[in-house]
Amino acid sequence: MKRLDRNQIAARVARDIPEGAYVNLGIGLPTLVASHLPQDREVIIHSENGILGLGPKPAPGQEDEDLIDAGKAPATILTGGAYFHHADSFAMIRGGHIDICVLGAFQVSAAGDIANWHTGEADAIPAVGGAMDLAAGAKQVFVTMEHLTKQGESKVVERCSYPLTGLRCVTRIYTDLAVIDVKSDGLHLVEIVAEGLSFDELQRLNGVALKYRAAA
Repeated sequence: MKRLDRNQIAARVARDIPEGAYVNLGIGLPTLVASHLPQDREVIIHSENGILGLGPKPAPGQEDEDLIDAGKAPATILTGGAYFHHADSFAMIRGGHIDICVLGAFQVSAAGDIANWHTGEADAIPAVGGAMDLAAGAKQVFVTMEHLTKQGESKVVERCSYPLTGLRCVTRIYTDLAVIDVKSDGLHLVEIVAEGLSFDELQRLNGVALKYRAAA
């Protein structure tokens, strides 16, 4: 079985982001999505620290210490973009003006709950950031993550055991093994992306029942 790497997961997400969408990319793997958006497709990237029209990472030596993204990494802004007060940025999120947010996760439940800010361990540093606002305010929530933990346990679970970020908010899950839709009647397999992985093996690894209708 050949799993997708992090850039390949990001590229698969980018395929599903439509022209004209306002998109927030979470810290970590989700930030890679911006590098895979087609040049001829206009997608407006929002950063919750107060940027609309976020551009690619600056070239080495071209960083502006006054221009960073929500993860505190050096950023650029595209022609026509803007930056503004943090409160205005969150008003956009809470007002339902973000079409898609892409978040990483520790767990996603069969009902579409997401846990992505704290593992509950005593030595873990809580870091919720704007994730709760995004989970509640974005029109669609895409999750990117490796399908299994280092211990081989599925991150797609019947019920989250970690502290929750949002309830019944996840629209679609993108992993190194598969793309899965979260619907009112359960989890629907969209596509197996890992080369050489059968549906039966994915079902065994997933641990939560998947609905799948093979193409005729």
